[in-house]
Amino acid sequence: MTATDRKTNQRWIICAMLFFATAINYMDRQVLSLTWEDFIRAEFHWSNNHYGTITGVFSLFYAISMLFVGRIIDKLGTRNGYLWSIGIWSAGACLHALCSVATEWLTGLPDAEALRQVAAGTELALRIGTISLSFFIAARCILALGEAGNFPAAIKATAEYFPKKDRAFATSIFNAGATIGALAAPFTIPVLAAEFGWEMAFLIIGALGFVWMGFWLYIYRKPELNPRVNAAELAYIDSDRNDAAPAEEDKPHKSMSIRKCFGYRQTWSFILGKFMTDGVWWFFLFWTPSYLKNVYGLQSTDPKFQIAIGVLYLIVMGSIFGGYLPTYFIEKFRMNPYEGRMRAMLIFAFLPMLTLLAQPLGHISMWIPVVIIGIAGAAHQAWSANIFSTVGDIFPKYAVATVTGIGGMAGGISSFLINQGSGYLFDYTERAHTVFMGFEGINAGYFIVFSFCAVAYLIGWLIMKSLVPRYAPVAE
Repeated sequence: MTATDRKTNQRWIICAMLFFATAINYMDRQVLSLTWEDFIRAEFHWSNNHYGTITGVFSLFYAISMLFVGRIIDKLGTRNGYLWSIGIWSAGACLHALCSVATEWLTGLPDAEALRQVAAGTELALRIGTISLSFFIAARCILALGEAGNFPAAIKATAEYFPKKDRAFATSIFNAGATIGALAAPFTIPVLAAEFGWEMAFLIIGALGFVWMGFWLYIYRKPELNPRVNAAELAYIDSDRNDAAPAEEDKPHKSMSIRKCFGYRQTWSFILGKFMTDGVWWFFLFWTPSYLKNVYGLQSTDPKFQIAIGVLYLIVMGSIFGGYLPTYFIEKFRMNPYEGRMRAMLIFAFLPMLTLLAQPLGHISMWIPVVIIGIAGAAHQAWSANIFSTVGDIFPKYAVATVTGIGGMAGGISSFLINQGSGYLFDYTERAHTVFMGFEGINAGYFIVFSFCAVAYLIGWLIMKSLVPRYAPVAE
């Protein structure tokens, strides 16, 4: 084989860029969850319900944005769409840092210490909570608008740079950026907040997105226009293209309306699969730090807390192999990509059932629920890589970001419901000393939510299988 016959590897460089974007995306999401209990709560007199409202509104706005942002990215193209997306969310992340100053200005108090010194339960404390909540929600909505573009753009880039048989593996690699971002967060964000103030944690992490944008401008072009992609790599990328209609895929004017997408049962399969499962991941992402504090009394600056979160996300890293499992089924058993993915997703759907044991066994050791949540998180990320890839399997490339955005909307609504509901539930069970299945107070609340998380994936898989029992590509 000559040098000209050997494939270049630009597709993996693109995959690395998607990985880093997703890592930054998740670090920006995690700044609040890792600072609100120990740095922000006392300053703004927040309750669990305040935090649940912020995460819930973020999820809802993210959901609404996902409905349209995928369509916009299909129109703008992957390169420009991703630039706009990460630019908006990085600006939103940085704006969180101004919430304290804005609250001080509206309440007439001179600094953060004065905010903390206000007596709890007074009218002024309630006013501080309401004003700060409004500012955080505004910043969070800007963050959500930009972050909504990450997965539609990344899935579209994967569809452009990888043949179908490799897409789940590539998706699992860039999706592992979520795990790396979540893993890096507890070791960096509390330290930044303790050393420089929580505001600087938002600014420093938010600025990473602007750095990424410079590299993206230099690196990304469509494969056929990218001088770093040789003929051998381009032939490999297009190796499974439908020869009957390649020209239709590449027509720049070709598109599929949101309304038309809703007319396919394949779209509804993706919507309902995301709705049943995305909220589980977002619950673990946003509430695990609070779980460790409320149930085990760990502070975010405690090395034991940081090690626990680190161990959890190291386990989640195992999800990268979940993207390879469908490839094994495809090559070993001659399945088509959709059949291989559904077989793999059924396996992943059983693993979260372990969360039923997190609370019952948690009294033995904190590490048992940490490991169980890690396994459930790994199962979700493996599931997620494959459910995203079903869109590329079934829909033409010009519709991939649009359909991905619609499914992301459903996942965001699911996240809104579980996060907002959890905030209410935890405050209620703690206040009412609720007893459920032998657990009391906030522990009962966590057991209720964990029970839903345990069965969500199996329900989601059954719905998807009933709607699309076998491979049925959409062709216009």
